[in-house]
Amino acid sequence: MKRNTWSFGLGTIGRDMVYTLVSMFLMVYLTDVLDVSDADLTMIGIVFMLMRIFDAVNDPVMGLLVDNTKSRFGKFKPWIAGGALLAGFFTVLMFVDFGVRGSAYVLIFAIVYLLWEVSFTANDIAYWSMLPALSSSQRDREKIGAFARICANIGLFSLVVGIVPLTKYLETVFGDMKTAYTALAILLVLIMWFFQLFTLIFTKEENELIEEQEPTKLSELFGVILKNDQLLWTTVSMALFMIGYTTTTSFGLHFFKYIFGNEDMYSIFALVLGVSQIGALIVFPQFSKRFKRNQLYFGATILVVLGYLIFYFFDQSIITIGLAGVLLFVGQAFIQLLMLLFISDTVEYGEVKLGKRNDSITLSIQPLINKIGGAIAAGIVSQVLVISGVNSATSAADITPEGATFFKLAMLIIPLILIVIGYFVYRAKYTINEESYLELLEEISRRQHETN
Repeated sequence: MKRNTWSFGLGTIGRDMVYTLVSMFLMVYLTDVLDVSDADLTMIGIVFMLMRIFDAVNDPVMGLLVDNTKSRFGKFKPWIAGGALLAGFFTVLMFVDFGVRGSAYVLIFAIVYLLWEVSFTANDIAYWSMLPALSSSQRDREKIGAFARICANIGLFSLVVGIVPLTKYLETVFGDMKTAYTALAILLVLIMWFFQLFTLIFTKEENELIEEQEPTKLSELFGVILKNDQLLWTTVSMALFMIGYTTTTSFGLHFFKYIFGNEDMYSIFALVLGVSQIGALIVFPQFSKRFKRNQLYFGATILVVLGYLIFYFFDQSIITIGLAGVLLFVGQAFIQLLMLLFISDTVEYGEVKLGKRNDSITLSIQPLINKIGGAIAAGIVSQVLVISGVNSATSAADITPEGATFFKLAMLIIPLILIVIGYFVYRAKYTINEESYLELLEEISRRQHETN
């Protein structure tokens, strides 16, 4: 189990660096480095939404392809390897200035972004859907999942903390910020490829979970999701959470530069949040021994609510902003890990209810949710940057009080409402608990003995 824990978790460090560069800082690159016009940014915002929604719908199809794959390396690793190679190539292209603007640039951007989304999806679905195949024990899954989330957050926050000083350093080396971002993209892609080797070489699936079964047909695809009611309600709850959370984090650098008025504080703030989030994931297994998952979700939601309220009403001081951020990110770290575990457990629920195990289709819901959240968040962010005046501003002095208020409402209050609604959906509809999960395993074992 230790081998799987380490090799699976380490594999996502570079992946999350690359994903963070695209999901959080591509908009910064477009507005502050390429300096695209308001008209182009509006069109790009629409492209973001359409492409990500398309890719989100495509996630279950990719899950179907992974589930039906048979190779000497298993069904997960070929897609992990191929997806990582292609996603790395298209990541670099997204941060290359092609020297054109207007509709020509929007078209090029749309094509490259679509190819990146499809490539990263292949890798992401195969990677996360491997988790249930590594162990059927809830405790083992918690340990593997917690360490993977820790590594993911190391990747995320190392870039969030380092993006400003690193790009400024690369600017001095290469002479301009455009080339600095291109060089950064190349560096992160190389890191991603290196860490993915740990997962590809050292992870080993649990043999008793690997059972020959008939391929899932395309006509059965959406039935696997829609007939699994626990998966469906988890999807709704997690989607509401991710739309809110991703909207808030996508505004981060713009907030410190144009609302708070000190761009350099962003790296310090991100460092505090990263340590808090990783610390929360480290202690999660200890909390899970003492509290049930529904209790952990309730406590985490309370922390998130407090964090948002403090951030909104006391955003003039970096101390209060830091406190709010710690509460918010400790809470969301717990929630994101719990959601991964909830989805993993619905694999066995679906196997009992539908008679077939579909790891990849089921786990494709996680990246699907992340992309829907990212798509809607990107659309919100791009429009808010235009309406609030941030896209045409050069400093905080250019933002009107009305623009700042509108920005804060979009960044903090709307996400808070969505996250709270998501929690109540979970409490009302999700019924798999520690006891009922053991019953699912017993039923699966009984069926396997009857067929053998």
